[in-house]
Amino acid sequence: MAIQPESSPSLIDRFLHIIESAAASDRFLLRLALFVVIFSGIWVLYSLNIQHSEDTPTYGGDVIEGVLGTPRYVNPVLAITRADQDLVALLYSGLMKIDSKGDLVNEIADSITISDDGLTYNIILRNDITFHDGTPLTARDVVYTIQLLQDPELKSPQRGNWTDIIVEEIGEYELNIVLEEAYAPFIENLTIGIMPAHAWSDLSVEKLPFSQLNTEPIGSGPYRLERALRDTSGLVSQYTLAAFPEHTTAPKISQIQVLFYENEEDLLSALADKEIEATAYIPQAIVNDNIPRGYTLIEEALPRTFAVFFNQNRSAALRDTAAREALTAALDRDELIAKAFFGHGVPIETPTGKAGSQLESSDDTEESVSTSTPTELAIEILEEGGWEQNDLGVWEKEIGDDTVALSITLRTSNAPLFESLSGLIAQQWETVGVQVTTEQFEQSGLIGSVIRPRDFQALLFGHDLSRSYDLYPIWHSSQQSDPGLNVAQYANISVDELLEEARVQRDEDVRMSALTEASQIIAEEKPAIFIAQPTLTYIISDDITTSDINEISRPADRFSNIAEWHTESDSLWPMFRRDIE
Repeated sequence: MAIQPESSPSLIDRFLHIIESAAASDRFLLRLALFVVIFSGIWVLYSLNIQHSEDTPTYGGDVIEGVLGTPRYVNPVLAITRADQDLVALLYSGLMKIDSKGDLVNEIADSITISDDGLTYNIILRNDITFHDGTPLTARDVVYTIQLLQDPELKSPQRGNWTDIIVEEIGEYELNIVLEEAYAPFIENLTIGIMPAHAWSDLSVEKLPFSQLNTEPIGSGPYRLERALRDTSGLVSQYTLAAFPEHTTAPKISQIQVLFYENEEDLLSALADKEIEATAYIPQAIVNDNIPRGYTLIEEALPRTFAVFFNQNRSAALRDTAAREALTAALDRDELIAKAFFGHGVPIETPTGKAGSQLESSDDTEESVSTSTPTELAIEILEEGGWEQNDLGVWEKEIGDDTVALSITLRTSNAPLFESLSGLIAQQWETVGVQVTTEQFEQSGLIGSVIRPRDFQALLFGHDLSRSYDLYPIWHSSQQSDPGLNVAQYANISVDELLEEARVQRDEDVRMSALTEASQIIAEEKPAIFIAQPTLTYIISDDITTSDINEISRPADRFSNIAEWHTESDSLWPMFRRDIE
């Protein structure tokens, strides 16, 4: 029988044998040296892992979102409340969406080609998109959705964006949208969610608002409705949404629970008890005091501007350039934001925060270099402009054949924000010596009795500009009369030309350059005082990692990239990382 040779001892066995064979006096030192070598090796590997590994989002986990109100119309055509809009953002997808950089990118659309004259949008759809029930999404669904938006009997809140638009189905995955006249900001409307024609088309327009599909929707968004719980009155109290893996970007969070609360007290209690992990419904007045430990406040400016508009036709004093400049200089925007917006706003000095931000960094105005207080600066401007204070401290000036006093009646809404803001503005103006009377109106009365007939000297008002920042309806001279929104009745030929260019210019850089130049001219002539843009305030658990939220149009847009959010992750070296999307 053959004898197998004995295997050679391993290097480790030899080293251990040497240690154990050593003299007793050396054995301890050799054992200590071995321990140091092993520990050092482990420490080096650990350090390399910390240095080179990356957190990679993985699928799993859930999020509990708290919403104020009850969903009623969870469909893109009829959604008007914030609760409805939030659910639409989670459950539906549009031809385009806002990405994490704030840019418009294709979602359902595979390509969008705009004709040279800017009138025709040829849209090719992706052929791999399905609704949550497995039905393919085709051009028929897009055409059906747009025609619903246009139906005057349905009275969609989005109808104004789709008037005088022709939609043509070219093929199963191709359609044309034809405009009556070129309008570059129109492309923003392509983010509207697409409804499934096969589920809705058998319903008449009269019956559509009463369909159960409004609260049990079928979309093609990143999440699908898995379960709806209702209270004893039949109203939805909770939605459970499950990730829809067939979405264009497979969601990483497996489940979202949306809990609906009837009042702020219940919502605040749920947040304090950490029963919910995120909410955008805490009033700005108290949001800072209600951020639980382990939660973060996310803020992003919304494209709504608050301003005081002057009607120079109703006030000789306001036709004076120095008076308007002094009234502008007298306002401390930081104080107004701190007190009226409770710190949740962005100061602006131009018609748009977006165009204005470019101006303010380069426009070397007196306000940007002066060390005077707003009150001191306003008084300097008035004195240099020929205004003098009489024995009662009222500013007066000879304008034409009359002695005119600098007194203003400021009209606004009776909503709490406007009441607070108008009171603060009046205080700051009165500190300078301006006589101010404030008047508040119900919203309908303000529109019918003040804005439409232009019956005011100064009007505190807010404009929703959308992401396009289209200034044409507010500042073009053709919009001076109702139903135009140029309430200041401003007219400037150069501004008109720039705003006309911005409406048809598809190159975003060129378009923004035109808006910036127009904004600079308007700001210099001071037909209004631009105060602030409000911000979205979103409280969210630190356990949830969101994508960046930029350039949003409304609070629901915070969910534009919800598919990229995650709660779970693995730490991997790049060479071992796999794409989990």
